[in-house]
Amino acid sequence: MNLAAATNESLAEASNVLIYSSMAVYTLAFFAHIAEWVFGSRSKVGRTAAALSSSSAESSAAPVVKAQAGGTAVLERPEVITRSAAGTRDVPDGPGAAGGTFKGDLYGRIAVSLTVVAFLVEAGGVITRALSVQRAPWANMYEFSITFSTVAVGSYLVLLALKKNVRWIGLPLVTTVLLDLGIAVTTLYTDSDQLVPALHSYWLWIHVSTAILCGAVFYLGAVGTILYLFRDSYENKLASGGTPGKFASSVMERLPSAASLDKFSYRINAAVFPLWTFTIIAGAIWAGDAWGRYWGWDPKEVWSFITWVAYAAYLHARATAGWKGRKAAYLALLAFACWLFNYYGVNIFVSGLHSYAGV
Repeated sequence: MNLAAATNESLAEASNVLIYSSMAVYTLAFFAHIAEWVFGSRSKVGRTAAALSSSSAESSAAPVVKAQAGGTAVLERPEVITRSAAGTRDVPDGPGAAGGTFKGDLYGRIAVSLTVVAFLVEAGGVITRALSVQRAPWANMYEFSITFSTVAVGSYLVLLALKKNVRWIGLPLVTTVLLDLGIAVTTLYTDSDQLVPALHSYWLWIHVSTAILCGAVFYLGAVGTILYLFRDSYENKLASGGTPGKFASSVMERLPSAASLDKFSYRINAAVFPLWTFTIIAGAIWAGDAWGRYWGWDPKEVWSFITWVAYAAYLHARATAGWKGRKAAYLALLAFACWLFNYYGVNIFVSGLHSYAGV
C-alpha cells in the first residue's frame, strides 16, 4: 500500500469516527431538547392561554353600544365564526418549548449549543470523507445521507442566527437526523471509492449539491406543515368549545400559531422551489454531457419532475384563496413524500441509469 492510499484510508476512518461522534453529540442535544419541553413551565403557558381565551371571550361577548339622538341603543355583537383557513384567527404565537421560563430556556440554549457542536463534528466527517476520495462527498446514498443531515442542521442554525423564531424545529430535526445517520451507518454505508465515468464532471458539484440543499429546506418546510396541521386542529377544537387534553395543551400552546406555521412553511417552500427547478435543469444538462441526451424518462428524472409538479401545485394552491390552509398543507406533504421516494424509493427499488449510486 502506497502512502497516498494509506492516507486516504486513514481519512476514511477519521470520517467514520467523526460521524459516530456527531451522533453521540446529537443524542445529548436530543435529551436537552426533551428537557426544554419537560422542564419549561407548563403552568405559565396554561395561565397565558387562559388569559388570552378569557380576554378574547370577553371582547367577543361585549355588546356594541351605538349613540342615538335622545339615548343609546345596545346592539348585539355578531357571532364570530372561526375557520381553519390560515390567517383567519388572530391567535398569538406561543412562548416556545421553554414555556417562557428561565429554566426551560436554559435547557433550550444547551440543546442549541450541542446541536452546533454536533453540526461542526458531522461537517468535519463529511469533509474528511471528501478528502479521502478526492471528490464531492455525495456519490452514493451513504454520502448523500450524511451530507443531507448536515445541510438540514446548517439551514436550521442559519435561521436561528437570523433571529427567526424556529427553535421549535429543534426536537423533530435532531430526532430525524439521528434516524438518518443511524440508517446511513448501518444500512447504507459504502466504503470510499472512486466514481464511475459518468460522474466525472463538475456538474456533480452543482447538480447534487443543489438537490441536497433543496431537500434539506423542503424538510424544514414539511416539519412546519405537520406542526401546522396539529396546531390548526387544536385551535379549531378550542374555537368550537372543546377541551384538549393536558399533554396536547402543553405542547400546542407553546408552538407558533397555525397562521404563523402555515406562513413559515409556505415561505420556505416558495423560496427553495426556484432552486429545485434549477436542479432539474442542471441534471438535464449533465445528462446531455454524460449520455448524449437531455431527458430520457429515467426513473430518477421522472420522479424529480413529479416532485417539481407537486410543489408547483402546492404553491399554486397556496396562492389561491380557496385552497389555503389544510388542503394546501396536504399537498405540501404529498410533494415532500415525492421527494423522499425520489431519493429512497427510486434508488433502492427501481433500476435505472442512476442505479450506480448504490446502497
